[in-house]
Amino acid sequence: MARWPEGVHKLVFEQLDSTMSEAARYCPGLRGPLWILALEQSAGRGRQGRAWLHEPGNFAATLIWQPAGEIATRALRSFVAALALRDACLAATGGRGEFRLKWPNDVLLNGGKLAGILLESTGPCLLIGVGVNLAAAPASGAVENAAAPPVNLRQETGVTVAPREFLELLAPAYAAREEQFLSHGFGAIRDDWLAHAAHLGKPLRARLPDREITGIFRTVDEHGQLVLETTGGEHRIAAADIFLDPR
Repeated sequence: MARWPEGVHKLVFEQLDSTMSEAARYCPGLRGPLWILALEQSAGRGRQGRAWLHEPGNFAATLIWQPAGEIATRALRSFVAALALRDACLAATGGRGEFRLKWPNDVLLNGGKLAGILLESTGPCLLIGVGVNLAAAPASGAVENAAAPPVNLRQETGVTVAPREFLELLAPAYAAREEQFLSHGFGAIRDDWLAHAAHLGKPLRARLPDREITGIFRTVDEHGQLVLETTGGEHRIAAADIFLDPR
């Protein structure tokens, strides 16, 4: 197990409303990077205000800190976090199972959704929320038909990992990937992310607020946008819900 990163603090709570909400409350007096872990959440949330169900034994944590650099680069941390999350999963399981990264913020295990990542900015602070189905997953009926079915680490790999133990893997994994990002730029992170991307070269359906776009997933560009090749040309998408297109 890697050593806990120097200068990074952690707090573990038996129960919280949401690790994201708790992290935001720490922003005004923050004195360095802080991981907040909750063993239970009563009001966890995902992207676009969706509820994130927290089953017993699952992982819910948020990293909060004040990153240097341009505000525009903050969104690229979703790729940093995804790679770190994959690294932690590999360390936890000894490489059992196939872990793939789904744009923009999910980690898949054997084709099912294992984990999600949520980024929010609060003043000078960046919050990265991470939810992982370590021990249980929501019922398949809780997601859309075209979405990846929920899975959990225990059932798919036979490995049981407690939330506290998983944080001890994730925190150093994130610190290492953040150092890669700061030292070598987004290009190196992008290359590593694409090497483990889910559905690359396959037809996807991108749901935007006002329309849907269907095309072949070709790459992710230098700004982190999804690049789809459609019959009408190339489309670059900054944010959307993404589904495999069955046609």
